[in-house]
Amino acid sequence: MFSDEEYKRIYWASRRGMLELDLILMPFVERRLRELDDEAQQDYVRLLESEDTELFAWFLQRERPTDSELAGIVEQILAFTRTPKH
Repeated sequence: MFSDEEYKRIYWASRRGMLELDLILMPFVERRLRELDDEAQQDYVRLLESEDTELFAWFLQRERPTDSELAGIVEQILAFTRTPKH
């Protein structure tokens, strides 16, 4: 589980400067990140080390991460984006 300070750092690191990525990552961080288990949270932090071009291709499902843990967190984010918001 992240401390408040770590969460803030991860929150700001999720702002990528590419609107399309921000629209995917920011709601996920705000609504879902703290609910993930420790392993998935660490996978998300590792995901943030990826290049924006990679993230964009993964979220558009043009490519898939070769790393299975990153592929798993990408799938969780994509599933979240498909979930209706109330």
